[in-house]
Amino acid sequence: MSSFLKYWLPPLLWASLVSIFSSDGFSSDNTSSLFLPLFQWLLPHATPEWINSFHYLIRKLGHFTEFFVLAMLLDRALRRGRGLHWQSRVAAWTLSLVLMYAVADEVHQRFVPSRSAAWSDSLLDFFGGCCAVALLYARYRTKTGALTPVAVSDPYGN
Repeated sequence: MSSFLKYWLPPLLWASLVSIFSSDGFSSDNTSSLFLPLFQWLLPHATPEWINSFHYLIRKLGHFTEFFVLAMLLDRALRRGRGLHWQSRVAAWTLSLVLMYAVADEVHQRFVPSRSAAWSDSLLDFFGGCCAVALLYARYRTKTGALTPVAVSDPYGN
């Protein structure tokens, strides 16, 4: 397998999946017909308002998760297996690509009749990417010993 495919195929496939999730088939109306009966079955005493709120939360977690994963895959592709060392340039490119794709995703949704575009969703997508990059940075700092747990002393001298 060529180096390009090895590193770039996963983020490209994932971005394609994100685009599929932005289509009509995954609009709130369509996912509610699947999730609401499931939530009502799992939580029979929940009010309709609570179930609708839970559906909303699941959909927003989907935004966060999609772009968290995309950022991880983009970071891997941009590094091309060059080991675990922090590169601000890679982090900046990763976040730039995540932000551009998040905005493009919302623009795409604007043209899907059953969807609506919300810039707050783009910010949530970008936040997911930022959290992924922050996790990668923390992992780097931990592996290099620059980020170590604080020692807690035993007050009883044991």
